[in-house]
Amino acid sequence: MADLVNNARQIITEAVDHVRMPTPMRLRDLIRAIRAARTAADERAVVDRECSQIRNSFSAEDTTWRCRNVAKLLYIHMLGYPAHFGQIEALKLCASQRFTDKRIGYLAAMLLLDEKQEVHVLITHCLKTDLNSSTQFVVGLALCTLGSIASVEMARDLAPEVEKLIKSSNAYIRKKAALCAFKIIRKVPELMEMYIPVSRSLLSEKNHGVLITGIVLITEMSERSPDTLAHYKKLVPNLVRILKNLIMSGYSPEHDVNGISDPFLQVNNSFQFGFFQVKLLDFYGS
Repeated sequence: MADLVNNARQIITEAVDHVRMPTPMRLRDLIRAIRAARTAADERAVVDRECSQIRNSFSAEDTTWRCRNVAKLLYIHMLGYPAHFGQIEALKLCASQRFTDKRIGYLAAMLLLDEKQEVHVLITHCLKTDLNSSTQFVVGLALCTLGSIASVEMARDLAPEVEKLIKSSNAYIRKKAALCAFKIIRKVPELMEMYIPVSRSLLSEKNHGVLITGIVLITEMSERSPDTLAHYKKLVPNLVRILKNLIMSGYSPEHDVNGISDPFLQVNNSFQFGFFQVKLLDFYGS
């Protein structure tokens, strides 16, 4: 009985403290206040005052306004002011179960973190969890973040998860996973062999977004290894078929741009086709 009374008192105390805390300024109001500053000194005063309030909120572990405060901190960072003290709060948002929190948290991670930060060990766990999420948009956030800030260690740890997602039945996830694999290969080229088997299937896609990302991934791997280039030479007929289908296809409102069927895919496809021709001639000619 005493425990129940103590718990009730604690809950009431926390509720009263929360009511006493002032509601933080909204992002739009902060933007207006900064734009209204007439001099650089006035702007710094507004930013310093807001940063002080954000620090106090972080110190008080105020979870209610954490997302709003991190969003304001990102705007302050974009203006060139220091915002490194929000890194841990960004990670807490990444670990949240709410999508709105994750969205701001991962955006903050991409802007405030780089591969030299020690907190990468913490965010790797969040990324691995979200890469296995049942929600495609959560998986997409994790893939975008991994592609943006992956260190060598993070790329090695999470490369198998990305390889599994390229095989996903969801075209949205396959597209983002292929782009993430492209970034991982640029960071750690020796991981390329992991993606060679799954990349071949990307050229058999009907989704144009997946096709473009598949072509980008295959081109990157072909540029880095003559052996891989020789392996992909078998895919030249696939590229010809894709280009022929694009040229011969009728009007498609989803892909039409000024009467041209998906010019972006046509350009990427033509570039890779020409790349294969030039590289194979150089390879076999030498």
